[in-house]
Amino acid sequence: MYEKFFNFGSKPFDLLPNPDLLYMSRTHGKALSYLRYGIEERAGFILLTGDVGAGKTTLIRLLIKDHLDKVILSKVTNTKVDSHQLLTMINDDFGLETEGRTKAALVRELNEFLIDQYALGKRCVLIIDEAQNLSAELLEEVRMLSNLETDGGKLLQIILAGQPELKETLNSHTLLQLRQRIQIGCHLSPLKPDEVRDYILYRMECAGNREAVNFSDEAFALIAEQTRGVPRLINILCDYLLIDAFAAERREVGEQDVTEILEELDFERQYWPEKKNQRPVSGMVQSRGRGVPGQAQKVLRAIRTLEDRMDYLERQENSNQPASMVGLLDRIEELEKQVALQRQQLEGLRLSVQNRAMLTRMETLARPAKEPEQPRKRSWAYRLLFGGE
Repeated sequence: MYEKFFNFGSKPFDLLPNPDLLYMSRTHGKALSYLRYGIEERAGFILLTGDVGAGKTTLIRLLIKDHLDKVILSKVTNTKVDSHQLLTMINDDFGLETEGRTKAALVRELNEFLIDQYALGKRCVLIIDEAQNLSAELLEEVRMLSNLETDGGKLLQIILAGQPELKETLNSHTLLQLRQRIQIGCHLSPLKPDEVRDYILYRMECAGNREAVNFSDEAFALIAEQTRGVPRLINILCDYLLIDAFAAERREVGEQDVTEILEELDFERQYWPEKKNQRPVSGMVQSRGRGVPGQAQKVLRAIRTLEDRMDYLERQENSNQPASMVGLLDRIEELEKQVALQRQQLEGLRLSVQNRAMLTRMETLARPAKEPEQPRKRSWAYRLLFGGE
């Protein structure tokens, strides 16, 4: 739409995970080095995590494109499946026949394939994207796939990529063996404010014109603040800013322009929905803890922790995992009871503080007024000089 006006060869802020446009920040460069090292050293399990829009898929595509020589690859992106469907997708992506195969046949044929590829000097790598959707039972089955090994290393290397919830699932006591097999783990952190500036300029340079738009320093700072350094959100916001600049036929973007677009998009509520869930607790003022007793602050923190855990469990409940549904509902019910108990304790503290304040005020009012002091009798020298009694 605006490519010709700004002399771009392509859209600089396209949302597609294009490895050619990947900005190699400090955290992305470190993660890529870890992934390459893990593949070269035949690490059994490699863990890659990052928030939504951090660039996990783009990084994996770059790894596949430029750094996987002599590697046979299977990549799974649809993770809301059962164990038979998962095995079918893995074998199919390795090029194996899957039609009419039982689960046992799929496992046997996969093992035979891995041995054949090892004999040919090739490495087999399985990449599971969006792995946070896998249940603990499915993750355990994935671990079982890595059991085939030689003295030289694993016949199948597995990369698990997903959102931070994946770490919470892996912390389950039932997945201890899998946790112990993860030899390399890396996390994609958001971009720093100075990296946000470089990221925007880099994307415009890749599109063909680094100087297409002149962003003010204030505009860069506001973009970094509102997107919190998440590449996908930077792309969304900057794409709208370029459309707005194109419509006004200008090549400058200032702080006011960014503010107007943020308001039009309702950016805060649209892309950071957790702020909508922040609720006041028992009528207490949620300032920075001022005026709140120390014990009450502890109760508040406990309530917030429990509510965060409940939000996570409710998300898990909605992820179509019937095998763990009953357990999740029981845990949610137990957490609700704990929250109710904590709220009662907080309400008791609030009433106690009010009562103490009221008693103090009543005692003050009940004290008898002090009798006025009698005027002190003047000395004879004072009366002699100034008169009076």
